[in-house]
Amino acid sequence: MSPRNNRPRGGETPDERPSTGLDRYGLERTEEYQGEDWKVRHVAGASAAGKRYRCPGCDQEIPSGTPHLVAWPEYGGVDDRRHWHKACWNAKDRRTTKVQRSRNAPKY
Repeated sequence: MSPRNNRPRGGETPDERPSTGLDRYGLERTEEYQGEDWKVRHVAGASAAGKRYRCPGCDQEIPSGTPHLVAWPEYGGVDDRRHWHKACWNAKDRRTTKVQRSRNAPKY
């Protein structure tokens, strides 16, 4: 048996390969929301262990270890990332613009 060859074929370097939508964190896609492009990435439950987030769609907490989505504007920074329930992200266009929050709920 011959040794495995891990070099790219056809003389292309890794930077010249076409993008598959995969990055080191998983599958990432671009969707349009509120008139701009947003990057959306699925987060597996095991990756979210030990952290809690508040979904901007329903204003409910996303418990630690729950699979969810992370979305941010294409040209936004780290501070613009928002963690959504998958169902809330899919229903984002059908929701009203005003989310009803309780008095003591954080506004993020």
